[in-house]
Amino acid sequence: MIVWTVANQKGGVGKTTTVISLAGLLAERGHRVLLIDTDPHASLTSYLDYDSDVLEGSLYELFQVSAPTKEDVNQYTLTTKFEGLSLIPANMALATLDRVLGNREGMGLFLKRVLDAVRDEYDYVLLDCPPVLGVMMVNALAACDRILVPVQTEFLALKGLERMIRTFDIMQRSRPTPFKYCVIPTMYDKRTKASLSTLQAIKDRYPREAWNSVIPIDTKFRDASLKHIPPSAFARSCRGVFAYETLLNHLQQLEHKEQLKP
Repeated sequence: MIVWTVANQKGGVGKTTTVISLAGLLAERGHRVLLIDTDPHASLTSYLDYDSDVLEGSLYELFQVSAPTKEDVNQYTLTTKFEGLSLIPANMALATLDRVLGNREGMGLFLKRVLDAVRDEYDYVLLDCPPVLGVMMVNALAACDRILVPVQTEFLALKGLERMIRTFDIMQRSRPTPFKYCVIPTMYDKRTKASLSTLQAIKDRYPREAWNSVIPIDTKFRDASLKHIPPSAFARSCRGVFAYETLLNHLQQLEHKEQLKP
């Protein structure tokens, strides 16, 4: 099972779009995919056409279980309309976890234990993070094999990327292995100087971590979200889906190389 966390300490950079786009493509390829919405705003949950305000169970309730088993995790996992895609949804109660359970021993590794319980059930897990460093993001970072950092190609987004990298550096002190992360330039518009200069700045500052391509602005992403459909199922031939397919190929090649290492 491969676990990717999609995170950035800035909102509006394309985190949920990245999660659902990659998940849809993975499911197309026959993989069993679990999506976990760790954001109290529940954008991913809403995208998949679930109303977080009326759900009987969510990730918040799962966090109340001290030692989660496969049965516990499955209890709070929803099927979706799309073959191969399952979801552990979010709701606003997640915003209280730092206050309610933040001091509980081992709290930062809870999601890792959740995923260990269902390791044989899925091929890929994608976690959608809130843009705030708290117990949910810490859990998501600790549980993953690789972090995907979408960065909007505009100047202010670089500040969010810098904060994210500093977070990795801080958390690294308590980890035996270094974080593996991939910086993904998003919402790229080649007609604007802001996109061009920001993309060059990303490449200059993070030459090893930055993906060598971009996710372009594409109105099909918005249209797909309105229909609650993964972009690849909504507009398979659009340029945005092509870009995410190229990204997925890149990520799978990285994982394959990692698995071949002795």
